[in-house]
Amino acid sequence: MSNLISVRDLRVSFRLGKTKVVEAVKGVSFDVPENSTVALVGESGSGKSVSAMSIVRLLPENAIVGPQSRVEFGGRNLLTEPVNALRKIRGKDISVVFQEPMTSLNPVFTVGDQIAEVLQLHLGLSRKQTADRVLDLMTEVGIPEPKARIDAYPHELSGGQQQRVMIAMAIACEPKLLIADEPTTALDVTVQRQILDLIAKLQAKHRMSVLFISHDLGVVGEIADRVVVMREGTVREASDVASIFAAPQDGYTKALLACRPRLDVKPKRLPVIDDFMKPAGADGLPIVVTERRMARASEAKPLIEAVGLRKEYRLKTGLFARKTVQAVKEASFTLSRGRTLGVVGESGSGKTTIGMLLMRLIDATAGSVMYEGKDLLSLSAAEMMTYRRRIQIIFQNPYASLNPRFTIGQILTEPMRIHGIGTSEDDRFSQAVASIKRVGLSVDAIHKYPHEFSGGQRQRIAIARILSMKPEVLICDESVSALDVSVQATVLNLLLDLQDEFGMTYIFISHDLAVVKYMADDMLVMSGGEIVERGVSEAIYENPQHDYTKRLLSSIPRGYQAAIA
Repeated sequence: MSNLISVRDLRVSFRLGKTKVVEAVKGVSFDVPENSTVALVGESGSGKSVSAMSIVRLLPENAIVGPQSRVEFGGRNLLTEPVNALRKIRGKDISVVFQEPMTSLNPVFTVGDQIAEVLQLHLGLSRKQTADRVLDLMTEVGIPEPKARIDAYPHELSGGQQQRVMIAMAIACEPKLLIADEPTTALDVTVQRQILDLIAKLQAKHRMSVLFISHDLGVVGEIADRVVVMREGTVREASDVASIFAAPQDGYTKALLACRPRLDVKPKRLPVIDDFMKPAGADGLPIVVTERRMARASEAKPLIEAVGLRKEYRLKTGLFARKTVQAVKEASFTLSRGRTLGVVGESGSGKTTIGMLLMRLIDATAGSVMYEGKDLLSLSAAEMMTYRRRIQIIFQNPYASLNPRFTIGQILTEPMRIHGIGTSEDDRFSQAVASIKRVGLSVDAIHKYPHEFSGGQRQRIAIARILSMKPEVLICDESVSALDVSVQATVLNLLLDLQDEFGMTYIFISHDLAVVKYMADDMLVMSGGEIVERGVSEAIYENPQHDYTKRLLSSIPRGYQAAIA
């Protein structure tokens, strides 16, 4: 099989300021054969996206590409091609699907116009030919009712539908290579499955090559023929997908495979990268904890009891017309002290609204939430302040939940000051230092700002801020969904350690069912604002009763299971 793309000795550096230069990609080489799917896998900062974007020269202005680097395509080095020649290749011969469709689609143009622009730019089709081709493309990528949605704007479509529009734009000119840069990372498990199946179907139908970029080997195992594992700008291992999963050679590859929560066992701790990169034990194998984690027994009296929770929104649909949307419909559940309640469902299922209602961050339309004999929903704002300290929440996006103008010390001490914790500023500062050390960060982090930390470190800072409140209940709202699998494992281990140490009670909200299975003792499955199934998590995973639950479970990527079963 001949190669469509050959990357040789790719070196990319970035100029930071006047004197500092940081090398991001260090002599990377790999091939993309014709009619095949190659996956670039690694954590954030591994250089995988920089390597892929170098192929089409979509790098920032401060990027410096090594003079000996080559990206060969059809006998030409794309790194030295004139800009005009490269523009004819982009979109026509090589297309890109980016991670976040809402930042890639123009909000002021309809999706039909944006697909049409690609066709007119590269193929010069007539108005009638363009309209017919746009409709065919929207049908091919599985957008429901394509005729009705051809004049829709991006914000009127769901995340999965937006990503399908991006794919339609990318395949419009039937490219030879499709670069898919983390196209499923922020999507629900069912939508993720649909996008993976769609890319695989289009690859086979059009006989194009795909360069698939991901940090999750579980996803990669579903779609790739070959895998290139990257770390810190270098290739650590490259082989066919079966060999990578069955017999990984590099310790880093083994770590990526093991960090992801398994569906068949629930160990006390998840393996992390350091377990595989540090010196091995006497038998030559990594020192990994395999002891099974046991759930705390349920108490007779629940800590929190929600009854008939309902949340309705009145939406304006016309000059005088209004429509009522039920985000949560008569939800009732209990939460036992020291246990973890998992809440799963697709976007729009109402799972995040449940957490917001418990925190009183939004007001319930009806229902009650009993906490130690008090109905939280009937308390005054002043009375609720005491309970706000006892019930805390970790949000999904650590970049948006930390004040960029505050130092970490200020971020940690501010809530203590609001709730009257600590006898003085010095006392609060000492508690902040203890919290930051407890989550595994160095003491000098106290004087830094949020932008100086990675996503995983920021999430640890968010957890440290919560620890300063000494809460009894912690709501984790998609708190690890945006993290690399290795960082995710570290944060999940930290949450479990804190639960063991302080007896904390968790509500763990997520669309990632593998993570929920690992964390949760009990589980609620939500769809359309309703709880469609509930029970002990192990029992639901082993024998789901509702068709919706069965569909969610069948969508879990299982490519990684072969390697660690």
